[in-house]
Amino acid sequence: MKIALLDNGSLEPAAHRGLRAAAAALTAKTGLPVEAVSWRHSDRIPAGELDGAPARTLVPWLRARLREGEREFVFVPFFISAKGAIASSVRAELEALRRPGGGFAYAFTAGLAPAEESLAEIVAARVRETAAARGLSRPAVIVVDHGGPARASAALRDAVTAAVRARLGEAVAGVVAASMESPAGAAFAFNQPLLAGQLGAPGFNHGDVVIAPLFLAPGRHAGAGGDLEGIARAAEASGTGLRCHFTPLVGSHPLAIARLAGSLRALVPNPDVL
Repeated sequence: MKIALLDNGSLEPAAHRGLRAAAAALTAKTGLPVEAVSWRHSDRIPAGELDGAPARTLVPWLRARLREGEREFVFVPFFISAKGAIASSVRAELEALRRPGGGFAYAFTAGLAPAEESLAEIVAARVRETAAARGLSRPAVIVVDHGGPARASAALRDAVTAAVRARLGEAVAGVVAASMESPAGAAFAFNQPLLAGQLGAPGFNHGDVVIAPLFLAPGRHAGAGGDLEGIARAAEASGTGLRCHFTPLVGSHPLAIARLAGSLRALVPNPDVL
């Protein structure tokens, strides 16, 4: 049996380094060997930017393991939403690979489940940490996800935001949800409001605003120099006295690793089976 911590993939070295760090933490916590594998994209990162070790992507990694005789695989989803568009695409790709001759079995752990509870606890903790570190008094809070075509992802974002609001209570001025971007059209209105628009709304367009990204690892969108930061800095430049403060990302929080480890142990309780 082979176990892989699986993310969407990115062209940003920091994203794959984050995946590797999380896989190593999972291995240490469970005693099970966990490999870092991306669905797509990451194999285009120059190996020199990853300490000389090329990133592995799902299809080539899986085919190589099959040539070695492996026939059982466990995937730990490193996704915010296990029911989102990316997770569905990964499963469809695995089925397409298995269809010609069968010959291998796979299973997914529950990942961060219960996702709403896990994410809300992590985000609330991140907001408290950031407010304390910056000396902020009752800041406004925006919980922001990527935004996309899956209504389930937006529903999870909204549920997490409501749970964060309940946890933080009077310690903050307000908590709202937003997305970084959205496909065009009324059919995807569930992604609204977008972060850029929310940073222009009353109560969020001036003073201290804490932005809590629902992202597991840094990359093109989240982290230093990412798209989210660019949106925030543009809003600050409007001259309304807005000051944006970003929380650390979700995936590096100890509770994220603990929940991923728990779901892996539930599926593979005995290291000796490997």
